[in-house]
Amino acid sequence: MSFQLWCAVFTGMILSILLLNIVQWLTYRDRSYGFYTGYMLAWLCYFGLRVYTFRDWVSLETNLFVRAVAPMGAYYVYFDFADAILDLRHRVPRFYRQLKSTQIGLLLYVLTQSVICYSAPVPLALYETSFVAMRLAMAVLGVYGIWQMGKLGDVVSRAYAIGTAFLLIGGLTAMFLSMDRPGEDWNGPFWRVSLTYMQAGIIAELICFSLGLSYRQRRASIRSAMVEQELVRERERHHRDQLEAELTQQRLEQEKVEIQIRGLQAQVNPHFLFNSLNSLSALIDDKDPQRANRFLDELSSVYRYLLRSNDRILISLRAELDFIKSYGHLLQTRHGNALLIDSQIAPHLLDCQLPPLTLQLLVENAVKHNIALPEQPLHIQIRTNGRGTLQVRNNIQRKPGRVISNGVGLTNIYTKYQMLNQPRPLVQEQSGQFVVSLPLILADVPAVC
Repeated sequence: MSFQLWCAVFTGMILSILLLNIVQWLTYRDRSYGFYTGYMLAWLCYFGLRVYTFRDWVSLETNLFVRAVAPMGAYYVYFDFADAILDLRHRVPRFYRQLKSTQIGLLLYVLTQSVICYSAPVPLALYETSFVAMRLAMAVLGVYGIWQMGKLGDVVSRAYAIGTAFLLIGGLTAMFLSMDRPGEDWNGPFWRVSLTYMQAGIIAELICFSLGLSYRQRRASIRSAMVEQELVRERERHHRDQLEAELTQQRLEQEKVEIQIRGLQAQVNPHFLFNSLNSLSALIDDKDPQRANRFLDELSSVYRYLLRSNDRILISLRAELDFIKSYGHLLQTRHGNALLIDSQIAPHLLDCQLPPLTLQLLVENAVKHNIALPEQPLHIQIRTNGRGTLQVRNNIQRKPGRVISNGVGLTNIYTKYQMLNQPRPLVQEQSGQFVVSLPLILADVPAVC
């Protein structure tokens, strides 16, 4: 393979790595890829100026100037690339300051070479001396830099140190071979040209750098994925804690409602007991033991229901109706044929629920505020309509004068439905009837039937 063909292969390899790096730069927006791109472009420019026909178009002075200073552009970018990928300014601040000082030295070297190369006549001895001295100084700095980067200990730093070692070996080999072969034939075999070894060192260096960058990007992606997973877990923990807090709050609210409803039920029991004992006392005074015993049995049944429902927030309509039968017997013992209570309930609604003692309060309210006489009976009807609503209605025949109320009736029912977040019962007077419409609640579901 001739040196010219080798240069074409070398250029193709550099361009391939360059294009891959540009794609990664556009993808990740990382400044490290920007410095890496600049570094490769600097080497392409150097070998383009030295190897290809440009050298035949310009003067000897310009060729000497390019030979001396063009690699300095690559080295200048190299230092910023090293800092970007290895974070030298924070991890090795002393070495970073030395690199910044070296960059200033490179600029002074370029200025010195411009004076030397464009002097008339060109002092070739001084040129070669400064050229070799600068190469040796960069070699010493390279060895020191490899040692500093090797001490960092991570994979990327080691890849960078190995790549720098390849460049150092290739550069020194090319320099010493050029001294031994002052008149090289660049049209002959590639292994006989000193620049070949520098180019081989650069290719090996770029491969190491590319592997180090890929590993660094992969590690950053894994770290980003782990952070994202941790954020997801943290959001899930926060959501779970929030749900637990909401459930705790709901339980507290439910307990609060239960306490308040039980307090309301406790208001009913003494009131009901007072009326029932008055009726029993009247039966005893009438010396009717059979009716008194029956009354006492029904009263016991009523109080068994009260005790069973006292700890419940809702109870089935079926159980409430059974209770009303016993309670109605107690009332009819007092009022006889003056009070009529009947019910017609759709069978599919018997398992719906309502607050305990709701029907008892409405029946008692009707008896309390209306006249109940054999010739003018009070008729209480308990019905369900096509909309699944329970209606308790009675004919209006109000007692004359103002009836004293202790506020246990409708207010108690309104409050219970409000605490249960249910629609408010509807109270109407229509066609001589007092009608209370009660929303029924589905069993185990806080919704209206």
